[in-house]
Amino acid sequence: MTSQNTKAFLSLWVVIVVMAALVFVPAWTFDYWQAWVFLAVYFASSFAITLYVMKTDPALLARRIRGGPFAEREPAQKIIMSLTSLGFISLVVVPALDHRFGWSRVPPALALAGDLLVVLGFLAVLAVFRENSFTSATIELAPDQTVISTGPYALVRHPMYAGALVMLLGIPIALGSWWGLLVIGAMLPALVWRLLDEENFLAKNLPGYAEYRKQVRYRLLPPVW
Repeated sequence: MTSQNTKAFLSLWVVIVVMAALVFVPAWTFDYWQAWVFLAVYFASSFAITLYVMKTDPALLARRIRGGPFAEREPAQKIIMSLTSLGFISLVVVPALDHRFGWSRVPPALALAGDLLVVLGFLAVLAVFRENSFTSATIELAPDQTVISTGPYALVRHPMYAGALVMLLGIPIALGSWWGLLVIGAMLPALVWRLLDEENFLAKNLPGYAEYRKQVRYRLLPPVW
């Protein structure tokens, strides 16, 4: 196993351990079946995609490992990623508090449907990875990067964000909380800010991207936006 693969696996384990702590500590109980199912689904999906990228596209894996607020170069993106990171933390903490204090009740079938949304979000991410090896975790441009307009990119300009939104929608439902959905509304401005900033960067620096924007009209959700 290469050092890059080792780093990827260690990062994945750290994320899972931190997420488990963010769920079970605020909930103050391990008697939380929705959390166990969600963590199993999230970990299995993350593990499968990590293995796939390791075997098929080491360059993509290198781009995906470097992420987070400190990896960004522009001050605006550091702020955006800090806000989205805080939002993601809240997305699991709020449902955990909801479970602890009984603020809302999600029927078991709908909680499992939330897990399905998480899986669908991961499948969308996988489709993006299969189509676009330049999908970096930070806003940057590879020396040999070209415009990708096939696969999911023929439908919307930002299929990764679209898949992420499906996943984000599924997380609080999977954890059995309606109140957690409010966190997504709070996260949306930061996500839209990042998307628009990324588009402006690509239009200025990636040849052919301005024409691609004219060809594919919608950013996230046809025919809405």
